[in-house]
Amino acid sequence: MSSHPTDRTVANGATLPPLTAGAHRKRLGLVALVATFGGLLFGYDTGVINGALRPMTAELGLSAFTEGIVTSSLVFAAAIGAISCGRISDGWGRRKTILLLAALFFVGTLAVVLTPNFAILVLGRILLGLAVGGASAVVPVFLAELAPYEIRGSLSGRNELAIVVGQLAAFVVNAVIGGLFGHVDGVWRIMFAVCALPAVALFFGMLRMPESPRWLVEKGRREEALQVLRTVRSVDRADAELAEVEYIARAEKASAVGWRAILGNRNLLRILLVGIGLGVAQQLTGINSIMYYGQTVLVESGFSESGALIANIAPGVIAVVGGIVALTMMDRVDRRKTFIIGLSLTTVCHLLIGVASMALPAGSPIRPFVILFLVVAFVGSMQTFLNVAVWVYLSEVFPLHMRGIGTGISIFMLWIVNGFLSLYFPSLVAGMGITGTFFLFAVVGAIALLFVATQVPETRGHTLEALEEDVSTGAIFVVAKSK
Repeated sequence: MSSHPTDRTVANGATLPPLTAGAHRKRLGLVALVATFGGLLFGYDTGVINGALRPMTAELGLSAFTEGIVTSSLVFAAAIGAISCGRISDGWGRRKTILLLAALFFVGTLAVVLTPNFAILVLGRILLGLAVGGASAVVPVFLAELAPYEIRGSLSGRNELAIVVGQLAAFVVNAVIGGLFGHVDGVWRIMFAVCALPAVALFFGMLRMPESPRWLVEKGRREEALQVLRTVRSVDRADAELAEVEYIARAEKASAVGWRAILGNRNLLRILLVGIGLGVAQQLTGINSIMYYGQTVLVESGFSESGALIANIAPGVIAVVGGIVALTMMDRVDRRKTFIIGLSLTTVCHLLIGVASMALPAGSPIRPFVILFLVVAFVGSMQTFLNVAVWVYLSEVFPLHMRGIGTGISIFMLWIVNGFLSLYFPSLVAGMGITGTFFLFAVVGAIALLFVATQVPETRGHTLEALEEDVSTGAIFVVAKSK
């Protein structure tokens, strides 16, 4: 990077003019706002089950295991959506793929709302899962490819913030609808129906949004790419940036590798395992068990069903606050440090929830409030130190030639682990109670902490090119070990 404060020497030796204010910056903000409706839908659809599950169970006669199937069917489908929609968007375009996802969100919502039985309900949840997984893979790429490098982190990070805002919205909507219509049969259908509104907004909003200029360049549509860039950059910046996009696209095409090359290189295989391990460790904190089954946990701790619906808003609020704080820390605190702090705090919270549920007898007036406080502390620790940081880390740690495979497989494994936790969490709570379940999370958290401390190298403060060289030679692991 150039030392000049207002320009930057880029990969092809050219100099990028500085960012300037104007209508193009407002246009970029509008594009980001519309695209992050995908993140909002992701959050709402994963959070709405939290309050809808108990009335749904009562109406459809679900068992603990079939509750797990209803919840986890979305998550397992999301794993398929994440790994397949990235490939679809490479061939079909980011914008068209997001339009497809908006349609999937809408159709899946209709299937759930109108379901006559368990089978159609699961089918609807699978459709929603494909859309959620697709959004988790395609929307951040769309934003990153449209963003100038100076604000790429904050612009791409808005999608993570939209996810936790969507979850909070689900908790608030659940509490309001549960309070107003809790006596109505099928109240859970109303909770799900709200999801149709942002799906419609995403679809019609994306009809007016541009395609990714990066994707257009890769398809040889240079003039279209330039036209798009000129709507979200100044004219001189757009012209200079197009040259860089063309240079990087050629470099990626020339250097792409497949599975055989990765498996044959010890350093590339190791960094892939680091990415998988970090994604799995994030999920093994049990964060999504709280986001999906928070009402169940709070009812088990002693809240009434209506009280749990209202109390459940607190973890949603702290998740949004934590996400905002995390975005401000991304360029200031080392990734390893945030991971270690986060896993230490979440593991302590697990231990304290287990101890509190054991020490405070059922019927104790303070028991539900102590456990609620600890759940809020856990969610705050997770969102502030682990959630956003893990997604940023996965987007930067892999060398250019394996970034698609590396991030795809890591996110796929993250969703699979999320799915198994979602499937078995109701059975765990039914069989072991809150005490045993959270002690188990604490043990797994300690193992994850050991993995991060010994195996995960630092990426902050390094250019992507420097990281690529260090990963390829193995130097990144030597530096991490010496520290």
